[in-house]
Amino acid sequence: MSRTLLPFHSDDISALARSLKGQLANCEPQPSHLELLNMLVRANGYRNFQHYRASLPAEALPEGHPPAPEPEPVDLARIRRLLRMFDPGGKLAHWPSKRSRQELCLWVIWSKLPARQVFTEKEINLLLNDCHLFGDHALLRRWLCDYGMMSRTRDGREYRRVEKVPPAEAIELIRRLDRVQAG
Repeated sequence: MSRTLLPFHSDDISALARSLKGQLANCEPQPSHLELLNMLVRANGYRNFQHYRASLPAEALPEGHPPAPEPEPVDLARIRRLLRMFDPGGKLAHWPSKRSRQELCLWVIWSKLPARQVFTEKEINLLLNDCHLFGDHALLRRWLCDYGMMSRTRDGREYRRVEKVPPAEAIELIRRLDRVQAG
């Protein structure tokens, strides 16, 4: 059986080690190869190895899969107009009137939310307040959920960022805002 090479990254190696130590302590016989793979990816926030593999972008999968689609074109003039909607600290100054601009601005806010964490309504409101200047965290929370960038439980007690790949224009906007903040 051939071996498939898949990239693996952990933002916090210490948390990964702690999680693995706890999982290995509960193993009576020595774990199998698949059990070790599942432990590694669970320590990084995935349900199991299959969940991790399904989350990989197409370019990370081995040969034999269809090639990744051509990158979307980016309208740099539009990006420059959108950059003016943010202050030098990267906070959204006002809510755009056009839906297409709203969505791209929401991607910037989405990028500032921590991944794979569950938040209470109060916690998500505090995070959203740090991302804008116009004082309407409820509007942002609602639109993030409506656009599928954030999920919430039916009772509204728990919120989490939905992991997905932003469109090319959103990636460019986020990249340029990060550059402005760093420089």
